[in-house]
Amino acid sequence: MGPKWLKNAVFYEIYPQSFSDSNSDGIGDIEGIIRHLDYIKELGCNALWINPCFDSPFMDAGYDIRDYRKVAPRYGTNGDLIRLFNEAHFRGIKVLLDLVPGHTSDQHEWFLESCRSEPNEYSGRYVWTDHAFQGIAGHPYISGMKERAGSYMLNFFASQPALNYGWLDRTEDWMSAPDSPEALATREAMKDIMRFWLDAGCDGFRVDMADSLVKNDDADKHATAAIWADIRSMLDRDYPQAAMVSEWSNPYQALCLGGFHMDFYLDHHGNGYNTLLRDWETEGGDHSFFKKDSGGDILRFLNDYLPKYNISKDRGYISMFTCNHDTPRPAHTLTPAELKLAYAFILTMPGVPFIYYGDEIGMRFLDVKTKEGGYQRTGSRTPMQWDSGINHGFSDAPASELYLPVDLSDDAPTVGSQEKDPFSLLNETKRLIALRHSLPDLQADAPFSVIYAEKERYPFVYGRGSLIAAVNPSSASETIRDPAFAGKKVIYSIGECSVNGDELTVKGQSFAVLE
Repeated sequence: MGPKWLKNAVFYEIYPQSFSDSNSDGIGDIEGIIRHLDYIKELGCNALWINPCFDSPFMDAGYDIRDYRKVAPRYGTNGDLIRLFNEAHFRGIKVLLDLVPGHTSDQHEWFLESCRSEPNEYSGRYVWTDHAFQGIAGHPYISGMKERAGSYMLNFFASQPALNYGWLDRTEDWMSAPDSPEALATREAMKDIMRFWLDAGCDGFRVDMADSLVKNDDADKHATAAIWADIRSMLDRDYPQAAMVSEWSNPYQALCLGGFHMDFYLDHHGNGYNTLLRDWETEGGDHSFFKKDSGGDILRFLNDYLPKYNISKDRGYISMFTCNHDTPRPAHTLTPAELKLAYAFILTMPGVPFIYYGDEIGMRFLDVKTKEGGYQRTGSRTPMQWDSGINHGFSDAPASELYLPVDLSDDAPTVGSQEKDPFSLLNETKRLIALRHSLPDLQADAPFSVIYAEKERYPFVYGRGSLIAAVNPSSASETIRDPAFAGKKVIYSIGECSVNGDELTVKGQSFAVLE
């Protein structure tokens, strides 16, 4: 299962340009993160995931990396990042960096060298065809723009050429095999980057688009998974406490085949996670399970989640998250009361949970102009709201110079206001995280079972080891009977819950843990 520290880990995701600006230039930075490490510790999070902070032209908010070994000057220096590792470790906080293995910026030195007409050590580092009039069927590509006579493949935006890890199904002479010298060289180069930051004090990586490496891979991504299994072997041997979480959303492929320690349960439309918080795009209104009286159905989640959990539970962890930099914030459609129940669920389920900065106070998804390739994602990337001061405490810069505008609503949630309110979303989140830390049966690998789950009915009741959790997002009180409830007592609740013999009553909009 990997590093033991993951069993009790609760992660906090930080979008560095929007978290805290220490030098009044309008952009968040590493020093700003360091200054708020005590806040993160008090929240209860003992691990961080920091979105890319490397040198970049920022055509895709840093996911277009120009130099993997250099911190972007707008965030600070390599020394600042190493100091962040040290300060975090002093507080018992682990730090994951964001690894982008599938592509680089088109300004990366590797790519510039690969564009030369003369063969060199980087000629095979990217996916190129043999001549400029030869495209790449089924894949995006660019031709006629470089000195080299060939078309090059893209992995996302036009500024992100695809690194070459080979092709499983090769139909053209220019396609490299996954075990070709050039594909292996790319893999080893990525390992060297990982070693560089692990040696500097990093505790592991979140891996961007982890399933995108080998092209024309088979249905189960065996060739791509084999690359990650090889990297996992390197970690097990040289860095056994380092962790990896994949952006994959397929636990069998990522955990069982690829050897990742964690796999994100992503917000893919129609999957089980999508039905919990963000089912508002479906026809007929919002049917999210945690939306009050929405007609949500927990079976839509369980029918997708349970097979994935059962096949992978002994190999790694499924990671649920409140939100991330690519998804609408949950407060876009859920009230603070609904968010409390959703977070209670996320923080008491198996696996390793992630909280996106600002979700703990219910920051909203804002209607703002696109920034650095964010497009519809930009509204979830606005500055952290610390207090009621200038720019909500994010920066002393003029509002016009901020990376993105802050929420100017009169009732914009802030850390300062919610810290004073014992019933706030922030304080409920703190209590929930503390509960998880205090009870091993609520942590990552404690057994999970379904006790009560009926189609379009409430509550949902599930076991975690010797504990029982129940959640009722509806407005109506519900009572169910089960021998499992006999002798149990409520040790934590949101709203009102009670046990009488083998009867459990969960009032509307309530959650409970029984012991």
